Amino acid sequence: MATRQIVLDTETTGLDPKLGHRVIEVAGVELVNRRLTGKHFHRYLNPGRDSDEGALQVHGLTTEFLSDKPKFAEIADEFLEYVSGAELIIHNAPFDIGFLDSELALARKKRLKAYCPEVIDTLRMAKDLHPGKRNGLDALCDRYQIDNSARTLHGALLDAELLAEVYLAMTRGQESLIIESETVRSTVSAPGFQRGELKLTVLRASAEEIAAHEAQLAEIDKASDGALWRAEGQR
Repeated sequence: MATRQIVLDTETTGLDPKLGHRVIEVAGVELVNRRLTGKHFHRYLNPGRDSDEGALQVHGLTTEFLSDKPKFAEIADEFLEYVSGAELIIHNAPFDIGFLDSELALARKKRLKAYCPEVIDTLRMAKDLHPGKRNGLDALCDRYQIDNSARTLHGALLDAELLAEVYLAMTRGQESLIIESETVRSTVSAPGFQRGELKLTVLRASAEEIAAHEAQLAEIDKASDGALWRAEGQR
């Protein structure tokens, strides 16, 4: 059965949806059986408010640029259709899920886990793999030799694409196990055969070969002060 995963990222007007901050960009890239399919989802959104100055410096999406973009509620069904049933892969998942749950609530939809119950947090995974080291997306790109030179500002689609490569690099051992398992299955699934179809040629030992064999057994018997297996055979 095919495994479908969506690598997801958002950009927001600030750090806390409880303070009225909103999602201004959402993007996802699709993996099926650990292969990028090219099926992406990407939308800019009008949050109906300004971004905090710190957030604006991170993503560069101005209020003017976003003013003619759709509200999240207008694209909620399309977004849910794209992600439903998939396992989500998110860097610092509680942050993005918190914002998306807030947007879904405003759009009178269920929380994200109702559509996507399985979530992989790549930040937690990276901390487990590389304790005590920097585990931001840029640091992980450097560690796994992934080109992130185009990432001058944070952007949801580019970040999702980079995260997909990082995730595949971090879990490459799992891919090897999958390939090995498939190889074993293909090896043992050879077509069956009917025993009656086999024609075996039986070559019987000559008298000289039997005599040489008996002489060899006698030597072993002498060297071992009476081989137990030979004594048993003579009973």
